[in-house]
Amino acid sequence: MDEKGKIDKTGRRFENVMPAKTRKEVYKTMVRTSIMDDIFYLAQRQGRISFYMTCSGEEASVVASAAALKPSDQVFAQYREQGLFLWRGFGLDEVANQCCSTAKDPGKGRQMPVHYGSKELHVHTISSPLGTQLPHAVGAAYHMKLKEEKQVAACYFGEGASSEGDFHAALNFASTLQCPVLFLCRNNGYAISTPTEEQYHGDGVLSRGQGYGIDALRVDGNDAIAVYAAVSDARSKCLSTQSPVLLELVTYRSGHHSTSDDSTRYRDPDELQTAGYQLSAIDRFRAYLYSSKLWTAQEDREFRDNTRAECLDALEGAERERKPSVTDMMSDVYQTVPKHLHEQQYAALRQRGVDDL
Repeated sequence: MDEKGKIDKTGRRFENVMPAKTRKEVYKTMVRTSIMDDIFYLAQRQGRISFYMTCSGEEASVVASAAALKPSDQVFAQYREQGLFLWRGFGLDEVANQCCSTAKDPGKGRQMPVHYGSKELHVHTISSPLGTQLPHAVGAAYHMKLKEEKQVAACYFGEGASSEGDFHAALNFASTLQCPVLFLCRNNGYAISTPTEEQYHGDGVLSRGQGYGIDALRVDGNDAIAVYAAVSDARSKCLSTQSPVLLELVTYRSGHHSTSDDSTRYRDPDELQTAGYQLSAIDRFRAYLYSSKLWTAQEDREFRDNTRAECLDALEGAERERKPSVTDMMSDVYQTVPKHLHEQQYAALRQRGVDDL
């Protein structure tokens, strides 16, 4: 699919891999992710939440790949996969409660914002340290192989994480143990402020998979249909051969790394504007849907307006929720809470004017 949403003759062979209904739902989730990101990013700037990271520019890589997985597949994500959570049914209220650290947050406010997780949706909780999810995904895939379960472990990471030792350990384990794990690398051009040309001199992340004897494929990560087709095929291969596959989804991070980052300090604003426009996965896919008569401009306006209202309602609702209790601070770690933690808990409660639990 080109920048104007037109599919060439080669691409036509893969177009129908993604059903028409799925194309619409993938686009809607991409837009939903983008609008949610805009609102929560601005909320951080207003001091309403402490931190945020957007998926700007990478919506097709995340949402289209999520659509190609099965709901039962275990997912180990990094921190830009909020579109996957939305695709699997994670609600905007759940996003808001996590980012606002309310009592309704399953993590009880003990994680940074954007560190979502859902046992019900089979998405393991996000971890701040870079690359730690990679060996975890391989371990889960090995378990699936031993139990002869018909599912895969899908592991998302950025190209920056491929410079971590955990990446190499994970690929070597996956290759030697022959585990059904699908490695999904979002190569967005930057590891925070470090561009790809300063990260490696080989043929991207693709060649690293090949070096470990893992089948690997590079895909246009801003082409939703190409991503869906590649992930569908890779997942089938993982299952049928009980072996790992690496996909390098080449995309572009059109936003800052996080709310703690100012990317204009290390990349030309003109690059950001030009590349962000030319490579926009949402604009490209919308043009395709318009030309295919699957979506209209009126539907687009109405959906965007409704989504914006839902996001604002979710955020405002979370801001009204109570915060987690101090009594929850020591839970979920030890089966029997040690004496010294009990003492700390009592001390914290006394400071708040509470005499007992």
